[in-house]
Amino acid sequence: MRAIALLLAMATAGAAASRQSPLKFSSSDARLAEAFQWAKQQAMAYVFDGDPVGPWYEASLPGRQAFCMRDVSHQSAGGHALGLAPYTYNMLRRFAENVTASRDWCSYWEINRDNKPAPVDYQSDAAFWYDLPANFDVLDACFRMYRWSGDHRYIDDPVFLNFYDRTVRDYVERWQLDPDQAMHRPRPMPPPGPAARLLRSRGIPSYIEGRGWFVLGVDLLAAQYAAYSAYGRIEQLRGNAAAAREYTRKALAVKKLVNGAWWDEAAQRFHSMLGADYKFQGPDDYGLADRAVLYYGAAEDGPKAKSALDRLVERTRRQPGLNVEEESQYAEIFYRYGMPDMAYAQLLDLTRPDKQRREYPEVSYSVIGAIVGGTMGVSVDVDGTVRTEPALVAQTEWAEVGNLPLRANVVSVRHEANRSTTLANQSGPAVTWHAAFPGSLGRLLVDGKAVRAQTGTAHNGTPFSWVNVTVKPGGRAHVEIPK
Repeated sequence: MRAIALLLAMATAGAAASRQSPLKFSSSDARLAEAFQWAKQQAMAYVFDGDPVGPWYEASLPGRQAFCMRDVSHQSAGGHALGLAPYTYNMLRRFAENVTASRDWCSYWEINRDNKPAPVDYQSDAAFWYDLPANFDVLDACFRMYRWSGDHRYIDDPVFLNFYDRTVRDYVERWQLDPDQAMHRPRPMPPPGPAARLLRSRGIPSYIEGRGWFVLGVDLLAAQYAAYSAYGRIEQLRGNAAAAREYTRKALAVKKLVNGAWWDEAAQRFHSMLGADYKFQGPDDYGLADRAVLYYGAAEDGPKAKSALDRLVERTRRQPGLNVEEESQYAEIFYRYGMPDMAYAQLLDLTRPDKQRREYPEVSYSVIGAIVGGTMGVSVDVDGTVRTEPALVAQTEWAEVGNLPLRANVVSVRHEANRSTTLANQSGPAVTWHAAFPGSLGRLLVDGKAVRAQTGTAHNGTPFSWVNVTVKPGGRAHVEIPK
């Protein structure tokens, strides 16, 4: 597999040379800076133009010259930071435009550069490979890309709106995924024949594909929770208050199911799969449950999220040579739940030169996404507010990201340890900056002037403090913890 990826990179080296990302990263931490540079170079080697499918980047097994729904959904944050918003938009729209009743409102799992379903995964609308979390994952990714880019086509384009509506209604009905039905949904065995493999794989109820015959995976429910939450926010933005309330309630119903029936009180852990006999299967050999409920935010904050996090940490330490598809999500999870040292270790492990299958595209894109969104703690609200909260470890005295596209702006962010942050508004209109720091603090210094700080609580229950600052076009602001 590595040889295939290297040959592909060499074959496209000339074309890739013209596709340079403006994103910059520098740090006192040479290992972190090297990890970023490798990831940036590797990710950009998978960017393509001029094909029938339109602008795209590799998001599947290297060498297939295709992109699949799961990988694009995860790679999209790193892709946006690299300046690839038009590429991500095009790929997500390709998925959206291909949902159809003849495939029970599935799209194409994997689309190639010729704008056709990848032959390895598709024979006909009756026989094709499809993991059912995919529609939900893509819907959630579309909303996240709206937040990062501010591109109103994600909430106005009839193609996307049709995909969202079909997913939360027709798709759920066809595959019997409503919370009231999901635990009892049938999954009949397909007849044997030449297309048996694809018939068996038409509607795998999880991203775990090699576990045999089962009814439901907890990752499907977790992705459904994220999709319902995203759809509720989209409807709110579109002024459809009743639909927004309906799908916010539906999201909470799915979350209640995950944290109720799928929680093993005796073992203090989440179940991973519901078997063909409608009994929970175990043990969780894949680390599926802990990863999924944390990645999609479906675990209740408190003891249940902590249990999943503790188990994920233990699994990571016990089995450091994980499948890179799974491991590529870990840094993001650990940053989100206040474990920057674990996240940092994952970034270095994913990018070490002898890492098996590190050329898998999801690795490089996820590293970029985790450094921007985790190490630097940058995110964007639906109203365009830019948020930062440093998550630097002891090995990193300072770190700076520059030429970062955020909606109509391009910004740079520099952290000195976890005590001070400078944001420069490199281009674009005035921006509202939500500057946060760990800890419960009475005041923060804004350009040297003491300002009363607001406080909040993170997923893991730890406090953080923040102030809002307006940064004018071409201006910069500095916020720090008083010494």
